[in-house]
Amino acid sequence: KIAGHLDGADLGVLAAYFVLVFAVGIWSSCRNRGSVGGYFLAGRSMSWLPVGASLFASNIGSGHFVGLAGSGAASGISIAVFEFNAAFTLAFLGWLFLPVYIASGIVTMPEYLRKRFGGQRIRVYLAIVALFLYIFTKISADLYAGGVFIQQSMEISMYPAVIMMLAIAALFTIMGGLIAVIWTDFAQTIIMIAGALYLSIRSFQVLGGFDSLVVNYFNAIPNTTRVYQSTSFRPSAAIGVYEPDLYGKTSDRDIILLAAEPKDQGTGIYAECSIPPSDAMNFFKAIESTDLPWTGAIFGLTVNATWYWCTDQVIVQRCLAAKNMVNAKGGIVFAIILKILPLWLMVMPGMAARILFADTVACGSAPLCAQICGKVVGCTDIAYPSLVLNLLPSGARGLMLAVMMASLVSSLTSIFNSSSTIVTIDIWKLIRPRARDAEIMIVGRVCVLVLVGISLAWIPIVQLSDELFDYIQAVTGYLAPPICATYVMGIFWKRTTEIAVFAALVIGLVIGVTRFAWEISYGSTPCGQISSNPPHFLITMHYLHFSILLFGISVIIILCASLMTRPLSPKHTRRLVFSDRHAAFDPKLDAPQLTIVSDEEKEVWMAEGEELKPHYPWWRTGINWLCGVEGMQDQREPVFTADEAAELLEITQAQMSTRETRKEKFA
Repeated sequence: KIAGHLDGADLGVLAAYFVLVFAVGIWSSCRNRGSVGGYFLAGRSMSWLPVGASLFASNIGSGHFVGLAGSGAASGISIAVFEFNAAFTLAFLGWLFLPVYIASGIVTMPEYLRKRFGGQRIRVYLAIVALFLYIFTKISADLYAGGVFIQQSMEISMYPAVIMMLAIAALFTIMGGLIAVIWTDFAQTIIMIAGALYLSIRSFQVLGGFDSLVVNYFNAIPNTTRVYQSTSFRPSAAIGVYEPDLYGKTSDRDIILLAAEPKDQGTGIYAECSIPPSDAMNFFKAIESTDLPWTGAIFGLTVNATWYWCTDQVIVQRCLAAKNMVNAKGGIVFAIILKILPLWLMVMPGMAARILFADTVACGSAPLCAQICGKVVGCTDIAYPSLVLNLLPSGARGLMLAVMMASLVSSLTSIFNSSSTIVTIDIWKLIRPRARDAEIMIVGRVCVLVLVGISLAWIPIVQLSDELFDYIQAVTGYLAPPICATYVMGIFWKRTTEIAVFAALVIGLVIGVTRFAWEISYGSTPCGQISSNPPHFLITMHYLHFSILLFGISVIIILCASLMTRPLSPKHTRRLVFSDRHAAFDPKLDAPQLTIVSDEEKEVWMAEGEELKPHYPWWRTGINWLCGVEGMQDQREPVFTADEAAELLEITQAQMSTRETRKEKFA
């Protein structure tokens, strides 16, 4: 049982955190409020430091603290391969994918696909799929992880705490747009790293150092398993002087279990449960491993990571907000460095939690696990909360709770902003192509409110899910490969056609959903029990191996179908593929179409706007200010003078430039 609790000092630190982060959000929300570009891309004004911090914070949510620590407690350091692979694929983003995105002048990823392939069906398809992934995987995972931590630490219902954090996240997003999100991420990244570093050092201090952690981890076996050592056995020639070997083969342990006296037949049922794996200190495991086989970790994980880090709206949007290519790449390099930290800040502390709290964190009895954490399949998810509430002094516990809330709010604000961008740019403008900026801004805010409502409605499902973290990983492995193949082939092969891509997406979706539905139909078998209906080989295949297979199928479909269909016109490849990213900027093709008037006509137009400007009551004025549209009430088509048009053209050309000059600095 977790014995720690929060006191007055902890609550004071927690309150100070909310005041600090809210102040950062309010300050940043007063900047870049009055335009669509300012709201969704932070006015393309961000330097490398906040961009890199936002990339890290957007990815490291509360699910990482709970999930990575739990995986470390269950199976060792191999889960850190996910973080190292992310650092590798981030380099793909900065040097292969991002130059194409910037040259194309896009705001959202589905918008890129519309420009690249023409038509709307792929763009709308991926926009809807992305929204479903955001709502039912990313938000769900963070709510689940945050709920676990809050329930363990504050001993209150999850609903009030989650609603409060959702409200704060939505408020930041509604008021300030992406610039508020990025600066909030920057502040919370500092808090997350500082707090997690303190707990990591404290964990090593309690255990006596790294060497002691390694030795004691392999002996961190719960009492439900150790009772097997005292089981009495009747003499048998089949056993002889055979002694129980906790790392022996399954057949060896079956002999021992069957040789027990009748009255002790049930005492050894958990003998195989919650035993630390012998390869816990290996990053790469055997190809037949059910944990993380090396082939899946190298190839399959790279497919899924490329989808997430190189094509996901949440990640790419932060890089597009950089003021130039130099700052975008600088932010990516900073994020790569930060991705080395989770091994020491989350995975290792999770292993320490198993050592210190083996009977709870590593419980091996399904009924006992249900009493400890409400899950029959294991309680490794409480590893990080166990450390926080039992190792840290007063005040520090509040700081770490603030870290968890910071990671949750950070992840939610990023998802809310990116989701509203997709809805407004990819769906709403398709429905209303002549929608004004003010309307787009309001729709973006309303989208955030809708996402909050859906998230709250999803909380009961989150509470009932026993293996939500594995569920999230499986969904990614089954849906990501066709999308990854679409972007890879579209960016690096000019001959790729729209029909081929759409066919690969549909066929890949059918295959992935079929595998996933087939897998969950078997359910999970708690340790100590034998499944009476063993799954088929296609189901037992590791999901990372399945990702390799599905990616290969998708690529083959795109190759064959593209060669059998008519090539796309040059307008669908100009500045839209890697080989053409440095094509000369053409104002007629690449710049927005503007209405140019004389200075006198612009003054008349401005005067007419003042006369037509509506006068609202105070409450309506307040709502307009909250939505950032107080200066966007003019419904007329905007006009520009020759000087304004030239300045806008110069800005557009600079934003779409992929060339890096010596004059550009990390300012």
